[in-house]
Amino acid sequence: MHQKIKLLFRHRSMEMGGVERVLLDLLENLPRDIFDITLLLSIYQGELRTEVPSDVELISIQKGREDMSSNSMVRKFQLIKRGLILWYYRRFPKALYKKYLKKDFDIEVAPGYTDFDSVLDSPASSRKIGWFHTDVSYDPNQKRVLHRINSLKRFDWTIFGSRQTREVIKDLYNIEYPKSSIIYNAIKIKEVQVKSGEFPVDYNVRPVFSSMGRLHSRKNYHTLMKIHKKLLDEGYPHSIAVIGGGGEMSNLKKQAKELDVEKTFLLLDTQINPYPYIKNSDYFVLPSESESYPLTIGEVMGLEIPIISTNVGGIPEMIDHKIDGYLVAPDEDSIYEGMKLFLKNHEFAESIKENTKKAIEKFDNQKIYDAVTEVFVNQYQLK
Repeated sequence: MHQKIKLLFRHRSMEMGGVERVLLDLLENLPRDIFDITLLLSIYQGELRTEVPSDVELISIQKGREDMSSNSMVRKFQLIKRGLILWYYRRFPKALYKKYLKKDFDIEVAPGYTDFDSVLDSPASSRKIGWFHTDVSYDPNQKRVLHRINSLKRFDWTIFGSRQTREVIKDLYNIEYPKSSIIYNAIKIKEVQVKSGEFPVDYNVRPVFSSMGRLHSRKNYHTLMKIHKKLLDEGYPHSIAVIGGGGEMSNLKKQAKELDVEKTFLLLDTQINPYPYIKNSDYFVLPSESESYPLTIGEVMGLEIPIISTNVGGIPEMIDHKIDGYLVAPDEDSIYEGMKLFLKNHEFAESIKENTKKAIEKFDNQKIYDAVTEVFVNQYQLK
C-alpha cells in the first residue's frame, strides 16, 4: 500500500464515557504506517478532550462549556448561538465539509449511534462504517430503536461491540446484517494497573463495593441503593462507592438522604482516574439493566477485584459465572442475593479473586486492533 488510508472519525464531544474511551483507544493504537487519522468533534467539550493523541488531526466545530463565559447571561447566549450553528451544519452538511475539512477521506467512522446521522449524511464519497454497542432490548422507545437499527443497514460495514448486541436485533426484529463483524472493545489492563496506584484511597466502612458508570436510570443505581439499605438493616455492614456523573445525581442524592445512607452510599461523581477507588475496594458490583461490552468488567478483573454483575448484554461473553465473576439477573432480589453471598462467604469471593489473575490472557488487545485494521483496509479496497 503506497498511500495512507485517510480516516475521519466523527463524534459529538469527549465527556467521560464508554464510547469515548473506546474511541481514544483506537486513536492511540491504529497503525500510523497505514492510516492518516482525523477526529472531527461537534463540540470541544469533556474531561477527555485533551487526551486525543497529538498526531491525530483534531478539528472542532464549536467550543465547549469549559471555554464559555462565567457570566450566566453571556453563557446562555453562547449556548443558544452554538445550538443554532450546529443545527445549521446538520441541516447543510456540505457547508460543514467545505468550511472545516480541507481534504477528502477514504473512510468515515461513527463510533456510536449519536454519530450515525452525521456520517451517513456526509457528502463525501467515502466508505461509511458504523459502530454499535447498545442492547436495544431495554429501550422502550421503539421509534428511536427502529431509527438506529435501520440506520445500520445504510453503512457499508457495521462493527458490533458484542455478539449479543447483534443477535438481539435479529431475535426481536428479524433483521440481519451480512455486512458486519463482531469486534470486542480493547481493555488496557496494564495501564489500569499502573493508574490504580497513583494515589491512596481510604474508606471508613468496610467491606466496600465499588461501582462505575454514568448515572442513568438504566444503570440501576436507585435499586442498588435500596439493596444497600436492606443489607445494612439485616446486619451486614458495608459501604458502596459509585464513580460516575450524570442526570440521576440529584435523584440519587435525594434518595440517599431519605434512606439515611449518605455516609455509606458514596456518590463520588466523575473521576479522571477512577482506578484507585476500585483497587482499594473489596468487591465490585455492576447493577445495570442493559450493557453491551463494558470495558469496566475487564479493567476490574485486571485489578483482581471480585465482580458481581448483572447477566445482560455482552457481559456473559466476558465473565465465566462462578469462576472469575458472579452473574445475577438484573432485578433487586437477584442483585441482593449476590451481594449477600459475597458478604457471607469470604472464601467464595477469594476464589473469584484468584481466578481474575488470568484476565490479561483473556483480553488480547492486539487481536482487536488487527481486526479493526483489517475491516478498514478491506473497505478502502472496495472504495
